[in-house]
Amino acid sequence: MNYRVYLSGEIHTDWRDRIVAGLKEARIEIEVMSPVTNHAASDDVGVAILGPEESGFWKDHKSAKINALRTNTMIRKADIVIVRFGDKYKQWNAAFDAGIAVGMGKPIIVMHDPEITHPLKEIDGAALAVTQTPEQVVEILKYINQ
Repeated sequence: MNYRVYLSGEIHTDWRDRIVAGLKEARIEIEVMSPVTNHAASDDVGVAILGPEESGFWKDHKSAKINALRTNTMIRKADIVIVRFGDKYKQWNAAFDAGIAVGMGKPIIVMHDPEITHPLKEIDGAALAVTQTPEQVVEILKYINQ
């Protein structure tokens, strides 16, 4: 089976690279999609394409809409959405992506440290698997790809 997965959420660690490397090592052909992980490029895409804004609100609004075009399209194409929540930053976009995915009927796998289980209990409740490491995600993908 050839799955497509979308890797959403935290952009400050190497979790995406570890999943891709694990899939490659296991010789599993899964198409991996993700948001733009260059934080500055993502934050500035609206003004870079559509022009400057005096207000931070409208600058963020432009970028959020353009990023949503990419994100929503990739979630729609994905068979599974993997959502990583880190502990250093609040990933509101990850929570939003999880909600979009569930609303589209996409299965989600959530990944986060045990210390933030309580604030994520509703998202964990919607997930088909809750993991702590990229390696656990790879093992799940290996299992369902048999």
